[in-house]
Amino acid sequence: MRDRRNFQQPCFVLINVHFCARPWRRTCLTSHDPVGLCVDSGLLPRRREQCSCPFKCCCFSRYFFTRNKSTLVAFAVGKKYEPGNGFNLIGAHTDSPCLKLKPNSASKKSGFLTINAETYGGGLWCTWFDRDLSVAGRVLVREENGKLVHKLVKIERPIMRIPMLAIHLYRDIYREGFKPNNQTHLAPILATSVKAECEGRGQGQEGSSQQHHAALLDILAAELGRSDPADIVDFELNVCDTQAGVIGGAAREFVFCGRLDNLSSTYCAARALVDSTPNEDALSEELSIRGIALFDHEEVGSSSAVGAGGPVMRDAMTRVTRCLSDGHPDAVERCFKKSFLVSADMAHALHPNYPEKHDGDHQPKFHKGLVIKTNVNQRYATNLVSSALFREVGKRRGILCQEFSVRNDSPCGSTIGPILSSSLGCRTVDVGAPQLSMHSIREMCATDDIDLSYRHFVAFFELFSEVDGTLSVDEIPAELPVIDDVPCNTL
Repeated sequence: MRDRRNFQQPCFVLINVHFCARPWRRTCLTSHDPVGLCVDSGLLPRRREQCSCPFKCCCFSRYFFTRNKSTLVAFAVGKKYEPGNGFNLIGAHTDSPCLKLKPNSASKKSGFLTINAETYGGGLWCTWFDRDLSVAGRVLVREENGKLVHKLVKIERPIMRIPMLAIHLYRDIYREGFKPNNQTHLAPILATSVKAECEGRGQGQEGSSQQHHAALLDILAAELGRSDPADIVDFELNVCDTQAGVIGGAAREFVFCGRLDNLSSTYCAARALVDSTPNEDALSEELSIRGIALFDHEEVGSSSAVGAGGPVMRDAMTRVTRCLSDGHPDAVERCFKKSFLVSADMAHALHPNYPEKHDGDHQPKFHKGLVIKTNVNQRYATNLVSSALFREVGKRRGILCQEFSVRNDSPCGSTIGPILSSSLGCRTVDVGAPQLSMHSIREMCATDDIDLSYRHFVAFFELFSEVDGTLSVDEIPAELPVIDDVPCNTL
């Protein structure tokens, strides 16, 4: 087993064989910090995406960059890379369903200061009631010299709550079920108006035009070490659960933690890239470019400048290939054809209380490893070739996979896999570790499956180029003439 140091990263810490869930400390739009992982490891130098051809000038040929602090791309160039060779990529997403503060978040009703928040993604919003909540995100602060500085912030203590209506006032819940209105019922309570006034944090009458509650701004300023809340220019804040992730179960086999979808995949991907390239020798036989791409906005469709539907991945692959190809005219096009993407997004484990929700022959279980997702209607990008290659990589390290296909009478979700596969034209397999309670404020998976995910991803980076070399697809039959490297004007 590979040596596993105790990297104090948000969301997960790898100790011995198990991943211990951790409360996240540094957070922007994600609770897990893949940027910190790359920096703290000392292995992946950072490059500014805005610089002209920034990918040539670093030892070991390993780099990463971020876009909007919520999307990250990192890669390591093999020592035997030749122009036109492909990328071996693991893609995942950094976002999860949550409540995000609206531009005018201050609301006041019935003697309470409440927060006007917007639902992001398809969350199980009923699970957000009666939880100890706080905020985390990023803040723009004005320095004394007038510059605007980006700061990450998380308030550790619980400062707000969405209380459930007492059963005595909600008798219909047993007959009709719990049906909260997302506009009127999902407003977190920050304080009472009376208490805020007594502490000098009041803001006038109900309906006041102040953008954010003074009480909230005071808390943020104190956390950022600012004496004047006026230094805060603006912010993007998520409402978040304050309960720490834990290892649970009678046999300590489960992880109980928020945002396992999809921070488990992002951590395993980033950790695998770092650990598979510990030094220059690890890349000495590599023909391709190993990489990860961690995108924002998957939960809302990926159509953004920092989502998988945007230009991030194609731009990065094009620029890196051009920088390494010394003017080869078709290196970029050949690169896309030879590349392979593992789209990593958590899968639905079989629920013991709802077994009828799964196809009887496709029931992912805990402790059995990554799930290969297949859908003939292209909701997943897996096909015969991509699934076979991914299985073979795991088989060579003694790691098995599971299979998932949705019931015919059930809708099927999707991932970044089909989006990137269609935009890049690269081979893609959709996989994910099995979990329960997906999109709840508190989710559940097995410790073994996180470890198996990590090990399978390491195997992918270390073995895929070799395994891919054994594959023969789209070859021209021997009896037909092959026209290769002939100038176009002679055809």
